[in-house]
Amino acid sequence: MKFNTLIPELTVSSLEQSRHFYVDQLGFEAVYERKEDAFLFVALEDIQLMLQEDNEEWTTGSLTYPYGRGINFEMKVADVDRLYARVTKAGIMPFRPLTENEYRIKDEFVKQREFLIQDPDGYLLRFTD
Repeated sequence: MKFNTLIPELTVSSLEQSRHFYVDQLGFEAVYERKEDAFLFVALEDIQLMLQEDNEEWTTGSLTYPYGRGINFEMKVADVDRLYARVTKAGIMPFRPLTENEYRIKDEFVKQREFLIQDPDGYLLRFTD
């Protein structure tokens, strides 16, 4: 496996709850795990995330819900409609429903279909096409 040059590691309150969300509900693959560290590496297509239950070793401040305030992780997937259907079927309430948005990049405008959800710890995940 080739590792991305940037792989966010998210501190989570419950690794089992996060595993259920990312693997069972969203369809990420559990690539490897270190049970002794309450750590799980997950991937979906080219997206890679590390999840670690809070052990206070890497904590730089007080963790209160929602974690990750001020950041959203944009993740490109091959079929955003299929993932959105999976999310809604799992009963996950979208933070922002599937919509088409237009963004200016320098002198050009690009359109992308996207939706946002929060994981069990409140991290904001934006999936795009």
